[in-house]
Amino acid sequence: MQRAEQEIGIITEISQILSANLQLEEVFQRAMQVLAARISVQRASLVLEDPASEQVRIAASIGLTPAEQERGRYDKGEGVTGRVLQTGEAAVVPDLGKDADFLNRTGARPMRESVGAADPAAAGRPLSFVCVPLKDADRTIGAISIDRPFVDDAQLAADARLMHVISGLFSQAVRTFNQVRLEKEQWVQETAVLRDNLRETYRFDNIIGTSPAMTEVLSTIGQVADSRATVLLLGETGCGKELMAKAIHFNSPRRDKPLIRINCGALSPQLLESELFGHVEGAFTGAVRDKVGRFEAANGGTIFLDEIGTLSPELQVKLLRVLQEREVERVGDHKPIRLDCRVIAATNLGLEDEVAKGTFREDLYYRLNVVTVHLPPLRKRREDIPLLIDHFLDKYNRENQRSVRQISRDTMATLMRFPWPGNIRELENAVERAVVLSSGEELNADLLPLPVRMFAQQVRGGGEGGSFETTSARLAELALERFGDAEGEVYEHTVHQIERDLIAVALRQHGGVKTRTADFLGINRNTLNKKVRELNINGGGAAGGGSGGGSGGGA
Repeated sequence: MQRAEQEIGIITEISQILSANLQLEEVFQRAMQVLAARISVQRASLVLEDPASEQVRIAASIGLTPAEQERGRYDKGEGVTGRVLQTGEAAVVPDLGKDADFLNRTGARPMRESVGAADPAAAGRPLSFVCVPLKDADRTIGAISIDRPFVDDAQLAADARLMHVISGLFSQAVRTFNQVRLEKEQWVQETAVLRDNLRETYRFDNIIGTSPAMTEVLSTIGQVADSRATVLLLGETGCGKELMAKAIHFNSPRRDKPLIRINCGALSPQLLESELFGHVEGAFTGAVRDKVGRFEAANGGTIFLDEIGTLSPELQVKLLRVLQEREVERVGDHKPIRLDCRVIAATNLGLEDEVAKGTFREDLYYRLNVVTVHLPPLRKRREDIPLLIDHFLDKYNRENQRSVRQISRDTMATLMRFPWPGNIRELENAVERAVVLSSGEELNADLLPLPVRMFAQQVRGGGEGGSFETTSARLAELALERFGDAEGEVYEHTVHQIERDLIAVALRQHGGVKTRTADFLGINRNTLNKKVRELNINGGGAAGGGSGGGSGGGA
């Protein structure tokens, strides 16, 4: 084969190797093995700058042992290789044994090939050496060197020309490698900063809430965070279940691993099954490739299953198996995949009531109910409202370049007394709206959403709202008339009768579901059960006995 054709074949093959998605060291070794096979190269080295020192070092090689490669370190200007790095000019040495600058620092090269050389024809010949620089614009960033038995000056010149072409190809590869390495280092640093910020954001003492109800919640999640126990978060929509899930994760030993969230109520059962457990190619129509499920993605970390109460019966069975066996099977596959992920589940439904109705599996409920945290609605932690308002004002003033700082006493009183059916999320939206619409520094009632403004009018006695206080006074008069003969027991009978009717009506409005009724009234479910028994209230919500006299009114 003519030398020109041989060189075209070499360059084509090396170009293909360079286009593969491989590490730089592996690319170099494969490329130099082509030279070893085609033109009898004995050894080759890729020399690059060492970021940790002022030296250059052999980053990849063929024909050198790991120990020999490790010895290949040079100062710029030192030896033949160091001179190429310093000057940016190639070095071509016909006989290494006669070059005083050649250091043979690796100790790998005899100056004459031994009789037992791989190529018997090379025995006794001098070793020739070619070292060419790698350039990034005008800067020398490394060098490639080869050595092979000397044949004649013409072949050595041809080797030098070929290595110049190859060095051009590798210069681009090294530039790309360095860029990827720098981007990866930057990504690692940015990720570390983001993780630190997340840990700081979700520190327990950064969660706003000093009310007794929130203090109890924070105490519980503080104790459970370090464990791997499954946590069930219960509470109304908008009361902060996702925030608590993040706080548990970022204060746990799994903080550096993934936190994967999925809303179980947002997808159909078929899509949800694929999202949770993944699928294999061909498992169903549209499954054109394998898909990793959320459980697999959360391996080593935490998976947050929001709206767990909406799971279909079939998915409840599969989730139960995952919790029991700590393994998952992709849809369309029967190969179990072992998992190590913590489960945090959340729902705004009363799961005990759902179990009683038969819509939620009892065994799954007990698997989830290892540690249960009841998050209080905002109406049960009203003392936290001013702190939350301050926090949201700071946040949305920053985002919208506003300076709303003042709140009148009447407006704050309205915000404190409003029932907030949407809880913290509704309060946040109200504050954001007020900040966006503001033109000054005061948050006044006119900036609040319509439901809050209507509530404020009622509190001031306007329209229908003033009727409650009037009705309350009238009820007191009726109570005195009704129980006036029971001297010394008027207060007890009156309070018991009102309490009985209040609970009965609330139960009726909530379909007899005690968890929802307890949350609505702002009392503990155990307290509600106790009151129902003590006051002989029908569990379905019928008041009954409202006109009984004497002690029967409060028994």
